[in-house]
Amino acid sequence: MSKRNFLLGKGERLTEDIVVRSGGAPKAAPYTFAEARARLVPKLVSALKAIEALPDDACPQDQAVVALTLNPEYIAKSYFPHDLLKAAGITSVGSRPLRMTPEKRSRDRAPESAITTELFVMGPRDSFRHLSDQLPNLIEGTPVARDLITLEDITAPSVSAKIKGPLPARGKRAFEIVLHTDQLLGENYLIEEFRKYIRKLGVETSFDRRFYAGGLCFLELDAPAELAANIATFSVVRALREMPRLRILRPTIRSSGVPAQALQLPTVGPLDTKTKVAVFDGGLPANHALTQWATAIDAPGVGASHPVFLTHGVGVTSALLFGHIDPNAPVPRPYTNVDHYRVLDTAPGQNPHELYEVLDRIARVLASKKYDFVNLSLGPQLPVEDDDVHAWTAVLDDRLSRSETLASVAVGNDGEGDAALGLNRIQVPSDCVNALAVGACDTPENDWRRAPYSSVGPGRSPGLMKPDLVEFGGSVARPFLVVSDGPTPMLDGTGGTSFASPAVLRLGTGVRAHFGDNLSLLAIRSLLIHSTEDSDHPREEVGWGRIARSLDEIVLTEDDTIRVVYQGTVTAKKYIRAPIPVPSVELTGNVNITATLCYKSLTDPHHPGNYTRAGLEVTFRPHDQKFSRGEDQIHPDTKAFFGAATAGLMEDERRRDAWKWENCLHAVRRFRGTSLRNPCFDIHYNARLEGRDFAPDAPLPYALVVTVQSKQIADLYDQIVRKYATQLEPLRPSIDIPVRT
Repeated sequence: MSKRNFLLGKGERLTEDIVVRSGGAPKAAPYTFAEARARLVPKLVSALKAIEALPDDACPQDQAVVALTLNPEYIAKSYFPHDLLKAAGITSVGSRPLRMTPEKRSRDRAPESAITTELFVMGPRDSFRHLSDQLPNLIEGTPVARDLITLEDITAPSVSAKIKGPLPARGKRAFEIVLHTDQLLGENYLIEEFRKYIRKLGVETSFDRRFYAGGLCFLELDAPAELAANIATFSVVRALREMPRLRILRPTIRSSGVPAQALQLPTVGPLDTKTKVAVFDGGLPANHALTQWATAIDAPGVGASHPVFLTHGVGVTSALLFGHIDPNAPVPRPYTNVDHYRVLDTAPGQNPHELYEVLDRIARVLASKKYDFVNLSLGPQLPVEDDDVHAWTAVLDDRLSRSETLASVAVGNDGEGDAALGLNRIQVPSDCVNALAVGACDTPENDWRRAPYSSVGPGRSPGLMKPDLVEFGGSVARPFLVVSDGPTPMLDGTGGTSFASPAVLRLGTGVRAHFGDNLSLLAIRSLLIHSTEDSDHPREEVGWGRIARSLDEIVLTEDDTIRVVYQGTVTAKKYIRAPIPVPSVELTGNVNITATLCYKSLTDPHHPGNYTRAGLEVTFRPHDQKFSRGEDQIHPDTKAFFGAATAGLMEDERRRDAWKWENCLHAVRRFRGTSLRNPCFDIHYNARLEGRDFAPDAPLPYALVVTVQSKQIADLYDQIVRKYATQLEPLRPSIDIPVRT
């Protein structure tokens, strides 16, 4: 490359607001009003009998929970049964996705299995009695009657459905309890009512350590296993499981074939002293060589260190500072300093409460100090579940949604677990939608594939594309090389997603070191995903692909290519048009367009199927002169873009448009040049709150990265720079150093 063609910034200057017509034909209902009422009256009577049979002390202030299952054709936010709940005097407290086959479908279509929403509603038992009395007399055509036809089933949650996973028959155990309550109601009376209830069962507890996220409260409880069903009988209990263990942080690979080779580490400070980076892990030994760039900090309340954890902490920190070390090349200068918080103590697996203790330490740090980048190579030994969000994910996603922090989370090393049981799936909290979930590949060379141990997707919807990407994490044949934990810097061979994750974050800190605040952390996340190597590997194994090999691949382009970064905001229910820069001359031959759109979203963990509150619906319009529907058509024809990249992955989600709520979209498409004329993306901001329609006042920040390549135009970059000279700006490094690594 004869010259350096840097990223083009300020793409947001090209955008404009537009008006798009919405709406459609009236919806055909699966059931008539008479059919719906006839079906649901006996179902409500049965549910009422079940909650009336509950002990009074299991219903705090007489509150009970009932599940309303929506017909799969009525799961859009606009069909939320507001009027029915209001008339009954009951409140939605959560939901979960549920697969079921309805009795009927609209337009006489044959019923088929589909994903729908099971809505949990809470209210005094007398409210459900009143609803049962009024339902037979409901008048057709009223708002309440219209809501009624959206329902497929009414049930009372069973105790067995609340208990997650196998439990021992007897013996005292540490349990994780999830309650249907937000912090206001929880602290006002529900926690105390639950304490009184379990005290009558002979269980004493203080609930000192508890976490709130959205409409959920997560508690730890020591109790006899034989009382699990009694505990789950409490009406506000959503879930009960044996407390998961922390992942044992022993590397999947320990290579004895690595030569005992002394290392010459850099003798200078980092390239960037402003960026703040945190690692939460097992700690660093006192006076270790890495403490030249890494500050060892004991998190609040942590006990004594443990050698196994220290070894892991050194390896993770080494990966963040240097990446995989090439023994035949100089060790690279770190991009940034690191604060390494030791959050682990005691012998591995000996403390059943360590999971909540560690989460508490991490949450306290994130609440008290702002970090640009965060790495987590630890978490529960627990595969992601489709119908529930774990405390680690709920708490961390909430923190990340309210900050600009870019977090990288290892997906876990259970990729060889039983696939039929879902034991090979990504592990909590890599299902965070506001973090990068990182898996491992088996080599840094071109013939890479997923490392067998690397846990696989998909994630929960929304958040299906997990892992987001993969990076070399080591293999038996090719270990990941880090600085050893001894007093003298030596090479150590290891492996696992624990080391792939900080290696990805290192590249992100490199982008920030070179370009400073010109690129937001959201834009850096988008660039990391945007520059992944496309491959034929299954998406559930490698996500969007393997991360770029160097900074050059992210921030520089060839002469026949442009890469534009848009960093803007969009208001709820509005549309903006983002033109894709193209030259003035007609495009010929094949043109490749790659696009990545990322945004952060507040979350509703008590509504896993409607987890993200924000959704950006993107429409691609390739040619501004193509109008196939006649003179009344206002905007040019559309063509699939992002949807094509998700083909074959969770077809259910595609059918119900769940991809509109994914907060990271990426695709690579090829077009004939003649089919493109002033192409653009139209971006629409949908918002929801707890599964229902919502219009927040605050605009939503987004980052869009678009790459256009046309091998027929050898000077495409120069043409675009000239044409858009008053709008786009090449983003040059803010520090005068070579970009190549």
